[in-house]
Amino acid sequence: MKKLSRSEFSQVSIMLFGLFFGAGNLIFPPLLGNQAGNQTWVALASFAVTAVLFPVLGAILVGKTDGLSNLSNRVGALFSIFFTTAIYLSIGPGLGIPRAGSVPFELAIAPLLPETTSLSLARLVYTFCFFGLALWICLKPTKLVRRVGKYLTPALLVMILFLFVRIIFLTPQVAPALGAYQTSPLTKGFLSGYDTMDAVAALNFGYVVALAIKRFGVTDKAERTRYTVKAGLVAGALLLLVYAMLSYVGMATSGLFPGAENGAQVLSQTVQVLFGKTGLYLLASIFTLACLTTCVGLITSGGEYFHVLFKRKLSYHAWVCIWTFFSFVMANFGLNTLLAFSFPLLTMIYPVALLLIVMGMTQGWFGYSKLAYGFGAFFSLALPLVEMLDKTFKVALPFLTDLVKSLPLYEQGLSWVLPSLLAVTLASLLGRVYEKSQQKDQVGQEI
Repeated sequence: MKKLSRSEFSQVSIMLFGLFFGAGNLIFPPLLGNQAGNQTWVALASFAVTAVLFPVLGAILVGKTDGLSNLSNRVGALFSIFFTTAIYLSIGPGLGIPRAGSVPFELAIAPLLPETTSLSLARLVYTFCFFGLALWICLKPTKLVRRVGKYLTPALLVMILFLFVRIIFLTPQVAPALGAYQTSPLTKGFLSGYDTMDAVAALNFGYVVALAIKRFGVTDKAERTRYTVKAGLVAGALLLLVYAMLSYVGMATSGLFPGAENGAQVLSQTVQVLFGKTGLYLLASIFTLACLTTCVGLITSGGEYFHVLFKRKLSYHAWVCIWTFFSFVMANFGLNTLLAFSFPLLTMIYPVALLLIVMGMTQGWFGYSKLAYGFGAFFSLALPLVEMLDKTFKVALPFLTDLVKSLPLYEQGLSWVLPSLLAVTLASLLGRVYEKSQQKDQVGQEI
């Protein structure tokens, strides 16, 4: 039975980290450190739940179930098609991939350009080169592990480590926590983990990792699952370590740059303090590499999914070209336009994704029925929808909005949690009662 060599396993694990670690992963930890200040480590602990634990569990789960479609099919066939397609479209060309192309330009490249430069033209040239390179990598999926796991991601890690080592020699200037981090750092940290989009992306990347392991010649499913679990744990440990380093950067400079608007601003100001203007070139390289690896994973997983969904009528290469071209076009609408859609989209998708991950990982212990999956999915979709309409678009639905507002944790954006868990519990109990009654009836008939 074929086993992965140590080098092959390391490349797979580092590739998974690289797929996860994109623009948001660079931006949000420094911002957390800047705003949380002396509460940084408390906030980081809960941030790690949604930004590390759930993504790792999601990737492992999808790898074990051979794809997101099989996991979401536990709710129902129709739900599986719509939910899986929505995930791939939103995390792909609808938002995730264009954002990966826009963020490094907006936050790291644009500040380096002369004031007379046309930003629209410069963005067009940059994104053309960026997506051209991503397409070249994605067209050869058999070489994905080598290109991402052996070259791109290690280079990214070296740059981040270099930045962190330099910041250690600065005298920390830690400011008091601001806003929600001052009153409820755990809740704020948990919700900030949503912004990385990794728990949703994990539902794509788990399949990419499973395929990569299979392409190394590991044909036994149990062995592939074992390697997927181990790769997930290694990638998770790396994510946590890098998040801790970036959060420390934000925390140690929170007194120097109080009230920063975003994490890119924190990093930009920090590298200029450490290295002068040349530090911006280091930052541009970090952003570009981080976004490129994530972009490659999203294009690859999306191409594989739609290739299978449409019964291989279009080749994998054709789908990859379509996704890349569409993402290139979307990226040129600008970062602010894309980010305007991200919050309501994440509010809708994240809760049901988290619930499916939790239920999928505990399926062996509790044996959830299809009814339990259905009820859980309904509440974790419906309640965030009502909450999002109210908070984002100021649209109040008769009776429903007031009902959702009365639920625990509404103000924290978690009104769906308790009702969804209660629905899953009740549905599971009802299912077991029904099964027992059926067994009794069957015994009675046999007698």
